[in-house]
Amino acid sequence: MNTFKKEERLCSKKLLAKLFSNGSSFLVYPFRIVSAPETLTVKFPAQVVIAVSKRNFRHAVDRNLIKRRIREAYRLNKAEYLYSFLGEKQLNLIFSIHYIGKDIAEYPFIEKKLKQALKKLTDSYSNESN
Repeated sequence: MNTFKKEERLCSKKLLAKLFSNGSSFLVYPFRIVSAPETLTVKFPAQVVIAVSKRNFRHAVDRNLIKRRIREAYRLNKAEYLYSFLGEKQLNLIFSIHYIGKDIAEYPFIEKKLKQALKKLTDSYSNESN
């Protein structure tokens, strides 16, 4: 389960447009999470897109470094914090992770904050279903 396959990445332009027009968002610094429930035809319960602003990080190597750190943190923690909850609730989800920080964060900080963001994401959908 500790993989991050192509089917787990949100690539569809229609779904991206739907996510940003109808999705709900919240902030867990340095992340802004936008999410929306969606019926997916893939075997994974969630699809994600990871974005880092070109305005804040002019050099592609900096953006790619941050995206690699976020992807790794997501890959290692998705099963425990997200997939178990989505499987339990029979829910499919599309969401985006935007890095809104102004400086390049170290991996332990990114991982800790991503865990908090995934926990808040599952809490928001558990409250909606009750």
